[in-house]
Amino acid sequence: MMWWQAIQVRMRAFAIWQKLGYLPWRKVKADVHKSGSFYKDAFNDIPFLNDDAKRTFVHLLLRPGYMIRDYIRGDHERYLAPLTALIIFYAFFSLIWAVLQPVQPAKEDPFSALDRGVQVESADSTSAEATRIFRNTLELVRAGYIYLHLDTHPEAVHTRGESALAAFENRLRGQGIPLFLRQFFLLWLAMGIALRRFRLGMSANAAASAYILCQFSFFMLFTVLLSLGESRSIGTLLMLALLTVDYRQLLGVPWKRSLGLGVKTGIWYGVLYVLALLLVSVLAVLVAWLKNS
Repeated sequence: MMWWQAIQVRMRAFAIWQKLGYLPWRKVKADVHKSGSFYKDAFNDIPFLNDDAKRTFVHLLLRPGYMIRDYIRGDHERYLAPLTALIIFYAFFSLIWAVLQPVQPAKEDPFSALDRGVQVESADSTSAEATRIFRNTLELVRAGYIYLHLDTHPEAVHTRGESALAAFENRLRGQGIPLFLRQFFLLWLAMGIALRRFRLGMSANAAASAYILCQFSFFMLFTVLLSLGESRSIGTLLMLALLTVDYRQLLGVPWKRSLGLGVKTGIWYGVLYVLALLLVSVLAVLVAWLKNS
């Protein structure tokens, strides 16, 4: 049974390391610059390769909630700043995905199926006027959608301004980082609402949101690598499990409550996403209406 006792000792040591971020009985190594190690500090100025980045990566994988707690309490020296970590890690993820991404088939116009349904129903419909109004509204919404996706609809580009907008949209979607920052703001707001009783503050919620998205990007990277670029998303249940662990460690609440907070955060994220989508749709319809008027 010696092997079982050794495993128990290691598990207890890991639990201590999770809560503290270090092992108290280990001496901190002195930062001695040896003349023979000419490469020792070669990567210190590269954010993704220095010690802070590696430490942030390991701690977000093995003790995410405790690491976020430590950073919020003032331990800023050992980790990458939240927004810096978010941009760097997701940029690396986007690079790997771009390399492994297979050629995607052209997507069908999302409004075409709905339009076909309207054509079928209009033959037997007694309300031709209602069908006409619906069709006009559908065409207006489609025009707004295409205006926001000119990079994927080159047939709709006719002017120099539209060509410039299409190029801008292509760069925006190609980078991926601005889209991920949108998720950051939505998660920030959702966490602020779900965790308002804990009074973490806006800056603390922002730091936690950025680190949690970094954590999601790690698992998205694993998904990309395992699927050879065919998938770049993780399941809702996995995101809920990660949030549950994060809240358990960050807030020190029981598992049941941390699970409830994770579900609450997901619900608010969905509500905010729908509201943002409706706002963008209204703006797109307004732009299309102004363009056609």
